[in-house]
Amino acid sequence: MANEMNKKSGFQLNTSTGYFQNKGVDVMAFDDIYPVGHQSGVSILMHGHRVATNGDIRFEQTPGQWQPVPKQKERKMDEEKNTIETILGYPDYDAHLKGFNPMIYPDFEFDYKVTVKGDGPSVIVTVDLEKPVPEEFLGKLCFNMELFPGTLFGKPWIMDKKQGIFPRQANGPTLSLPGNHKHALADPEDSIKSSVAKLSREDKEYSPATADMLIAEPYAVGRRFTVRPDDAYSRFTIESKDADLKLYDGRMNHNNGWFVVSSEVPAGKTEKAIEWVITPNVVEEWLYTPVVQTSQVGYHPGAPKVAMVELDNRDKNREKVVLYQITENGEEEILCKDGKEWGKFLRYHYLQFDFSEIKEEGLYKVCYGKSESSVFRIAKDIYDRGVWQPVLEYFLPVQMCHMRVNEKYRVWHDLCHDDDARMAPVNYNHFDGYVQGPSTLCKYQPGDHVPGLNAGGWHDAGDFDLRIESQAGECYNLTLAYEAFDVDYDATSIDQKAKVTEIHQPDGKNDILQQIEHGMLSVVGGYKALGRLYRGIICNDLRQYVLMGDSSAMTKNIPGDEDDRWVFTEDNPPRQLMTVAQLAASSRALKGFNDSLSEDALKAAVEIYESTVGGGQVSDNSSSFFTVTDGSDKTDHARIHAAVELYITTREQKYKDFLLSKLDFIKENIETLGWICARAKDAMNEEVYTNALREALSEYKKRLMN
Repeated sequence: MANEMNKKSGFQLNTSTGYFQNKGVDVMAFDDIYPVGHQSGVSILMHGHRVATNGDIRFEQTPGQWQPVPKQKERKMDEEKNTIETILGYPDYDAHLKGFNPMIYPDFEFDYKVTVKGDGPSVIVTVDLEKPVPEEFLGKLCFNMELFPGTLFGKPWIMDKKQGIFPRQANGPTLSLPGNHKHALADPEDSIKSSVAKLSREDKEYSPATADMLIAEPYAVGRRFTVRPDDAYSRFTIESKDADLKLYDGRMNHNNGWFVVSSEVPAGKTEKAIEWVITPNVVEEWLYTPVVQTSQVGYHPGAPKVAMVELDNRDKNREKVVLYQITENGEEEILCKDGKEWGKFLRYHYLQFDFSEIKEEGLYKVCYGKSESSVFRIAKDIYDRGVWQPVLEYFLPVQMCHMRVNEKYRVWHDLCHDDDARMAPVNYNHFDGYVQGPSTLCKYQPGDHVPGLNAGGWHDAGDFDLRIESQAGECYNLTLAYEAFDVDYDATSIDQKAKVTEIHQPDGKNDILQQIEHGMLSVVGGYKALGRLYRGIICNDLRQYVLMGDSSAMTKNIPGDEDDRWVFTEDNPPRQLMTVAQLAASSRALKGFNDSLSEDALKAAVEIYESTVGGGQVSDNSSSFFTVTDGSDKTDHARIHAAVELYITTREQKYKDFLLSKLDFIKENIETLGWICARAKDAMNEEVYTNALREALSEYKKRLMN
């Protein structure tokens, strides 16, 4: 009996969750792999917080997002042995100089096994290599575990008998090391690729792709390392059996770097090349503090109102859920009842609290024990201010490319990218996933300046590229909102001639129409310049790309020099037809506001629709990270979408006839095409069309209910 109890104590593999659990501490092993984000390996979650991650073999002590990661080949859980075994290997040929985020893989091909075993209060991590490390990679190939800096600033660590404090700023001295790219794997000659020279910037001073040549000296070296000895909820220890542990600061060579604990793989070793014993401190009585989640916007009096209570899976206690109204006299209890059991999801258990019967306008909060939600409103005017308006007032204006964006005393960014753009090289895989095939698909040759691209568009995500689907798609979203809700809102001044935007300075023009205009200036301008849609417009140098600072600092705004962005093209029927739909709809919104641009948008939509080849055969030029499809079904979907918006806009019989001819396909794909085709119901005014949609939607509803 004692042996049985001992067997079940400590870290136990839970095959239903896929990781080791010991009360409030979890250890994951290669369960959350995301190669694009360089996320994988062994992770430690302690008392509700991730304290360490990315425990795995790397070719750098402090790798960044452009350094190579392995390919995961096999993962096995063994409940009886209480182990997770993962087989991985270098290189990943699909990521070497190609795809999204192409990496430079060193010329060392090998597989290895990482075994994680629960052993009472510890987990033992063992690395077995297929072959010894070649001499040129000794001191570089290592097993790392990364620690997020933001939670460690000013906090202590202990390495053997040496103590230290995690610093807020990275500091030297530094180490100079040989670059792995000097021993790069041979180029994949059978595919469109990037180049080692371009990624490494061998003729310049720095590249994020080869930032392994200068790193910080370790803060400490030893065999036993303890993080946060001052905090019972975050304290864990790593003990290395044969290889030294070294504590590095990865922010020295990467702005987004983390603290790293690293052990170099010893020369000549394969079996148990690395063996770490990781011992997280477990607070026996700890339970995750419940979280009460309500709508961030609030609720309309007549709308359903359901709050969610997030609990620790181990928490068997149940409290009443209470709704309070907040008045000028304080809090008043309005509703109190048991939460409805919803069930488990991942690491948590959920309760539902339905308070839909409460319709009185006012301020409220939901409480569960000592946990409470944010204060929210129930009101008929809940959507009138501060919900969708910030998109028009802040987000879209700040993201506007080819403009200077001011807000009173603040300049969000100066005029940017006025030198757009040069034609991208052929047969080239860009580091952001854009791929240019063997032809530019237009009259411009690689390196040529393409006029007419320096107007309109919004910067995409956290970088500064213009993707065709982002530009045309946002115009479409704005158009649907404008048509559905008759939006007339003016808080921003936009001067396209002066290329200046003033936030919170009305100019007497509808902001939503001005933003549709801004997006269409880019899409239509690109079509008129190239004779086809652009795929994307993106900075050409990796140092520019990761700058992420003021967009106006990325180029000198002088056309034709080396800092100009590149424009990519592609032959992708589904994406072209999707853009047709967006162009046709946007032309409706712009009619009467900018008639010339409206006409150009519709003309482009019609021409692209007529010239786009069916069948869904996507060229090699579009086989990038951003590829929408590789099949005819997607082309049919997109052509139907295009025909719907073209018919609504033009009322031309040929689009109506096409939609009627595709009724069987529409019915078969009603879950994706239903909302699109229903938009044309009134314009079509055909009983057979309406009945087909209703029949298909009724059947789809039955499937969902079952």
